[in-house]
Amino acid sequence: MITFILIPGACHGGWYFEPLAKELRRHGYAAHCVTLSGIGDRAHELTGSVNLDTHVQDVVDLMEHEGIEKTVLVGHSCAGMVVRGAADRVPERIDSVVYVDAFLPGDGDSAWSLTTDAQRQWYIEGASADGIGIEPFAFLDPRTTPHPLASMVQRLRLTGSQSGFRRRDYVFAAQFPDTPFGRFYEQLRDDPAWHLHALECGHNVMGEAQDELLRILLDGVQHERGPSSDPSEEGPRAASGNVRPIHQVK
Repeated sequence: MITFILIPGACHGGWYFEPLAKELRRHGYAAHCVTLSGIGDRAHELTGSVNLDTHVQDVVDLMEHEGIEKTVLVGHSCAGMVVRGAADRVPERIDSVVYVDAFLPGDGDSAWSLTTDAQRQWYIEGASADGIGIEPFAFLDPRTTPHPLASMVQRLRLTGSQSGFRRRDYVFAAQFPDTPFGRFYEQLRDDPAWHLHALECGHNVMGEAQDELLRILLDGVQHERGPSSDPSEEGPRAASGNVRPIHQVK
């Protein structure tokens, strides 16, 4: 059975994806919303030792403890680091991966190395109180809590590739000013192994484009099949071969 594991970005707990998980369950799929170590209702676990490896292990442990064998990993923002790491650790448990306006790291990358100067400034100034947790921006949901700084600066170590997964999707939020994620969207435009989607929304995809994201996720699993050499079986594509037109969010 297809199971979605939904991993939120910085400072957010599993509650961020719960409305989406509810809809996925309504369509007959299992869905887990992850709250990573040191965040949200696990804020009491926040110490200087909670890093990227910790968060990757959170997701691996969930798959192993729940016996999940056919996983769609979905990560928003900095959770792209976690998706990539978890998929590398247990590739045999992964059906597909979905990066939602997220970092797409390679071996040796960190969120720190991949992001913008403005975001780096937030990491450092936001953690200035204790050197451990990055305080959330004031405009974020009141449920947000400090995010482990170590998870942003630790480099990801990878041992394999993503080539064995049935499907890979990248969802780009086209209206996020000074986005650090546009580079990944552009890098993938000519890669036929990826399905790309551009949404006319800001970085808060769940707040602004939940219905569109749901459609993308359902489309990915409802058209489940093995690799095909017949392009007609892959559905409508844009001129580059893998880019979906920008979706106008209503």
